[in-house]
Amino acid sequence: MQQRNFIDFLVAQGVLKFGEFTLNSGRVSPYFFNLGAVSDGSGFAELGRAYADAILAAEIEFDVLFGPAYKGIPIAVATATALAEQGVHVGVAYNRKEAKDHGEGGQLVGADVAGRVLLVDDVLTSGKAIRQSVDLIVQTQARIVGAVIALDRAELFDGGVTAVEALAGDLGVPILSIASVTDIIRHVADATLRQRMVEYQQQYCRVS
Repeated sequence: MQQRNFIDFLVAQGVLKFGEFTLNSGRVSPYFFNLGAVSDGSGFAELGRAYADAILAAEIEFDVLFGPAYKGIPIAVATATALAEQGVHVGVAYNRKEAKDHGEGGQLVGADVAGRVLLVDDVLTSGKAIRQSVDLIVQTQARIVGAVIALDRAELFDGGVTAVEALAGDLGVPILSIASVTDIIRHVADATLRQRMVEYQQQYCRVS
């Protein structure tokens, strides 16, 4: 899926909204991104195809898709389904927020977390969800080979690096994004909104 089509999809699904939004960081953003707004079968099918296309284009070799709880779980399932439609069959695993103390127990669910693991998630703000999953994965015999997210906000935080740059540096693997804040700015038709987006980017983001 082309980036423009992907952004159109995000807007149509209510994932990407424009206005004035106060983020957890306290910053007032002219846009808001919530992949949890995808809530039906056709939406997840299209989302899965977007992730699958990005993964195949990057030619990443992996054995297991891992979706960090909670938003990463349906992304992993949708992506694996889309990959299977193209003849690529991989396992799907995810984590529980808290370890289960009965039944099979543990925090890992789904396919065995072994071999090469590719993480999928919505957006990296602090990277907390992915880092919690990484802590679990490194306790297995698996090797993390990368991560794919829907949007790179490219916001700079402590140390003058973005969440994507920080995670990629810590893990030593590529972090791919289907779209970036720059792509969104290019897509915005309204001149006033585009200017607000540019000003926010110049103040808080890595400009590419």
